[in-house]
Amino acid sequence: MHPPHAAPALSPARVTAVLRILVLSTFVVLLNETIMVNAIPRLMREFEVTAAAAGWLSTAFMLTMAVVIPVTGWFLQRVTTRTAFGLAMTLFLTGTALAAAAPAFPVLLAARVIQASGTAVMMPLLMTTLMTLVPPQDRGRVMGNITLVISVAPALGPAVSGVLLQLGTWRLLFLAVLPIAGAMAVFGLRKLVNIGEPQAGPIDWPSVPLAAAGFGALVYGLSGLGAGDAAKALVPPPATALAGAVLVGLFAWRQLTLQRSSTPLLDLRTLTFRHFSVALGLMCLSFMALMGAFILLPIYLQDVRGLTSLQTGLLLIPGGLTMGLLGPQVGKLYDRLGAPRLVVPGAVLTALCLGLFALMGAQTSPWLVLALHVALSAGMAFVFTPIFTSGLSVLPPHLYPHGSAILGSLQQVAAAAGTAVVISVMSGQTAAAAADGADATGALATGIRWGFGVGAVIGALTVLVALLVRTPPAPPQPTEAEADGATTDKTAQTPA
Repeated sequence: MHPPHAAPALSPARVTAVLRILVLSTFVVLLNETIMVNAIPRLMREFEVTAAAAGWLSTAFMLTMAVVIPVTGWFLQRVTTRTAFGLAMTLFLTGTALAAAAPAFPVLLAARVIQASGTAVMMPLLMTTLMTLVPPQDRGRVMGNITLVISVAPALGPAVSGVLLQLGTWRLLFLAVLPIAGAMAVFGLRKLVNIGEPQAGPIDWPSVPLAAAGFGALVYGLSGLGAGDAAKALVPPPATALAGAVLVGLFAWRQLTLQRSSTPLLDLRTLTFRHFSVALGLMCLSFMALMGAFILLPIYLQDVRGLTSLQTGLLLIPGGLTMGLLGPQVGKLYDRLGAPRLVVPGAVLTALCLGLFALMGAQTSPWLVLALHVALSAGMAFVFTPIFTSGLSVLPPHLYPHGSAILGSLQQVAAAAGTAVVISVMSGQTAAAAADGADATGALATGIRWGFGVGAVIGALTVLVALLVRTPPAPPQPTEAEADGATTDKTAQTPA
């Protein structure tokens, strides 16, 4: 175990520099969450895999993060800030280099898992440093900028990949990122300081495989639903999804049991706070809808409308920029108006755009797609910033690490599930349309419409949950004994 390190007293300029290093590094690693989606048509041809299989390059990334993030809370208790940063960037660089040289699809998939493991360490490390260095009165503003990065980086992934794919092979997606991430790693290790005091902490090892197997089986089962060859699967997808749901239930039951006598991997008492639970549900539904749309749009634009990778990337850039430019303004509005007045209009706009996407045909103008994508991104900006900022504000300090771990994990599971569901529905309906005599382009357009139809249904559910959002009450003040425990928890546990 490392010796304890007291949190240093840093100047405001140094605090800004440390946070900037971590924010930029997190942006680079999160960009890779969706950077593969534009390359799916090319990878399907080169590796001779189905759309459902190629979609796992994004699904596996998100699922790995969902499995690893809860464990990082325990891991970051035991190492210094610099050690955690070094490990995160080493894993990410190793995965990126392996992906660039991957000779076969399974190797590329394994490389994405390694990349995601590094990304999963970076996100809680950033949140931990923010909570330690930033005064409470400034956390809302800083959190708005960080949630902006978390939202915009995946939004820009398809656009960046479209431009790079026009310039060369799909391997350029990784070769272009490698030197940037390497430079951030070197610069970060030179400038970062150790924050907090590493301490030993117990971990409930049975909870780890329960979470991994449960979430993995659930998303794997979802990915097979609606696929044309689902009937040929060794284990039917519905059975796999059901088994995953049972394992997730066992994981939750074990956490509830551990809460009475020991330290759970995830403290589910966070869910007893109504505002947090509503925010969690809204975030999950929103990410399902958003990631489904990000997967379907490049396939539609390239394989139905016949656009090049460069044209597709350029068409998707304005949406990502819209979300980025709106973020700070939404943060200011949140300070003035609160969450309810922002998330309801944002959710309605999102659902409307997804419904209009479901009406697209083989002749829909790309300019209309551009307008809808910009509007969709604007709607999401009005949802994400208020929800991320207000969701954790109702929790007492000693539950903050568990609340942020649950948010981070379920965000990735929801995104993976959204991706898996829309790709599966698209594949199944495309095959059905082709069997009914439609040509290849018409069949694919039909499948994509069905995929967006599922997204529109999820969007409608998002509106219903958004209507439940209320202005969060002030967090409960701990007693003197609880305050002492909370101080220990903030040092010994790390928000993920």
